[in-house]
Amino acid sequence: MELRHLSAFVAVAEELHFGRAARRLHMAQPPLSQQIRQLEKELGVQLFERSTRSVRLTSAGESFLGPVRKVLEDLDVAVRVAKSAGRGEFGRVSVGFAGASSHSAIPRLVRAVRAAHPGIELVMHGQTYSNRALDQVVEGTLDLGFVRLPVTQPLVDTRVIYEEELVCALPSDHRLAGRERIDVTDLAGEPFVSFPANAGSSLRDAMVEACEGAGHYPRVVQEAPDSYTILAMVATGVGVTLTLSSVMHIQQPDLVYRRLEGEPVVLRTALAWRRDNPSAALRSVLAVSEEVLPSPE
Repeated sequence: MELRHLSAFVAVAEELHFGRAARRLHMAQPPLSQQIRQLEKELGVQLFERSTRSVRLTSAGESFLGPVRKVLEDLDVAVRVAKSAGRGEFGRVSVGFAGASSHSAIPRLVRAVRAAHPGIELVMHGQTYSNRALDQVVEGTLDLGFVRLPVTQPLVDTRVIYEEELVCALPSDHRLAGRERIDVTDLAGEPFVSFPANAGSSLRDAMVEACEGAGHYPRVVQEAPDSYTILAMVATGVGVTLTLSSVMHIQQPDLVYRRLEGEPVVLRTALAWRRDNPSAALRSVLAVSEEVLPSPE
């Protein structure tokens, strides 16, 4: 039994006329009649009562018509879904992110993807720090990750979505809080609050690198998983931290931000994905991201 036999049966059942059914199927009448006979032979039942003047369904034909329509409708849905998935209109895309800076970008991206492609499901993985997100993209367990440059993995493509500057956050009563800018050298010996050392945070790496460049290693006395908690600890006097200019909108009593002396330390945040990822849904998400998270000029 072939699909063409089922389509022929439905056409004749709905038209109750072999000539009209043949025209509807864009075929000659004799091949249509042959397909109906083949179908009846395979089923072992007569589907139509034919006369020189009329065609009507038998009881077997009437019982057969509903299920056959359902089969053809389901097939049509399956074809349309497959084609839509191939165009990137359906599917799942896993996204890894962490930090206050990505939190400002995530809502824009999610809303835009839902509006443009309601059939795409974004599976969000929070607390996935930059280095870990990059590893998971390389492993194929994440489709898309928020990472910091540079990225050296040859299989990974990236696109910068914003640039941020390293700044210092201090308690408002700190001895250095009255300065307009902070020399990282003056932070030697200060207690620091930072992200966990083993979490894959590129911001912690940048803080350590800046301090080492100033001749000392940061003395981290407290760790926290996100910028909001870190800044709350700074405000209570637990320590100081080096953070990103993108979080300076987080205002708390007894918390101040200061730019750093010298050449600004710029961190570039990018979207990262495997170049050989075959997901059409991912390509659609990347296209949307170019509109709502454009690269800086």
